[in-house]
Amino acid sequence: MSDPVQAFMKGITAKNPAEPEFHQAVEEVVSSLMPYLDKYPKYREAKILERICEPERVIMFRVPWVDDKGEVQVNRGFRIEMNSAIGPYKGGLRFHPTVSLGMLKFLAFEQVFKNALTTLPMGGGKGGSDFDPKGKSDNEVMHFCQSFMNEMFRHIGPNTDVPAGDIGVGAREIGFLFGQYKRLRNEFTGVLTGKGRNWGGSLIRPEATGYGAVYFAAEMLATRGETLKGKVCLVSGSGNVAQFTVEKINQLGGKAVTLSDSSGYIYDEAGVDSKKLAFVMELKNVKRGRIKEYADKYKDATYTPLDRERDHNPLWNHKADCAFPSATQNEINAKDAENFLKNGVYVVSEGANMPSVPEAIGQYLDKRILYGPGKAANAGGVSVSGLEMSQNSLRLSWPREEVDQRLQGIMKAIHEQCVTYGKEGDWVNYVNGANVAGFVKVADAMLDHGVV
Repeated sequence: MSDPVQAFMKGITAKNPAEPEFHQAVEEVVSSLMPYLDKYPKYREAKILERICEPERVIMFRVPWVDDKGEVQVNRGFRIEMNSAIGPYKGGLRFHPTVSLGMLKFLAFEQVFKNALTTLPMGGGKGGSDFDPKGKSDNEVMHFCQSFMNEMFRHIGPNTDVPAGDIGVGAREIGFLFGQYKRLRNEFTGVLTGKGRNWGGSLIRPEATGYGAVYFAAEMLATRGETLKGKVCLVSGSGNVAQFTVEKINQLGGKAVTLSDSSGYIYDEAGVDSKKLAFVMELKNVKRGRIKEYADKYKDATYTPLDRERDHNPLWNHKADCAFPSATQNEINAKDAENFLKNGVYVVSEGANMPSVPEAIGQYLDKRILYGPGKAANAGGVSVSGLEMSQNSLRLSWPREEVDQRLQGIMKAIHEQCVTYGKEGDWVNYVNGANVAGFVKVADAMLDHGVV
């Protein structure tokens, strides 16, 4: 770390103790921006970097609810409204036991840059709760969501803050949240995205993050005159993002050979084709089962349980061309990166938020592989959320082909911005490109607005 970065991070860590994910996200961005700020001192003079690291508003609240046994449960709810310089706050709600203030600040900070890259007028925010929907009945999830919205409704709105889904918040949860908002406010507005198709949702929204990550990988490959056809791909996760990443890989002629969940991963050398993917979707979305059942059904596949004592994840230790980390933050450590680079991976397109630790990213950059960081590669989800907001404002619905075409156009535009700001000779540093491009758009708006 250079001295200016160290000095800045010293202030950040002192002001935000015990928030390692937030520190990591800020350090990555600041490391990219320091050379740019040297060229354009107006941003330093206006303290834009200090202001962009400070949330405009942090909301934290109690969420009491009653379970099926009649016992009172208490969770903690959050909403981080990070930056609204270019539009209403926009970002998902995450329901997971690991949710904390620092975790959500990291996600909200990343969201600011990601949303700026989409070309749509959206600020950045994030929220959620330490509530775990796994193992809960529909009735319990409904009671929790209604209690959560009893506080959240005061702080959100179609022109203020528009939450979406994230880990643990799917169509079921969005439906319960929206129903309670409508009841409390007595209005039907586009206040949440990821809604059901028959009450204001957009086509392609469930597919968007996974599709977008693959479209971004295709754009990176095109810079070398290549396509995804015939490429072997490692995919982590088995939720929404991973499922539609595999679907789009198949459509573009590639082959996904892995999927995972919190219990372990499967490896299928023959590839997760459309029929097998349909089984995974039924298993995960309807039965809410474990990925191990894939290997029970398809005998040629192998299942490896998670071993927390191991210093690496064997999912990333197979021969492949591309990696699509689509599970969670910091899932790829330095050893994992070393393993898949050794096994031939030269394309990494992040479907999850910050899935690679800094040491892994350092290896990608040293090897000069095609590396799409999450704030660029997984921006497809929030892009179609933005398109859903537009459709809600217009009171109309675009056909599937139009939304998909707009998504492809947005991912292409994001790639072009990364190239513009990240080109270094005959190579593109997509980390610097994404960070600088997102920063410039938000920073210029902040300068226009004055000291607010």
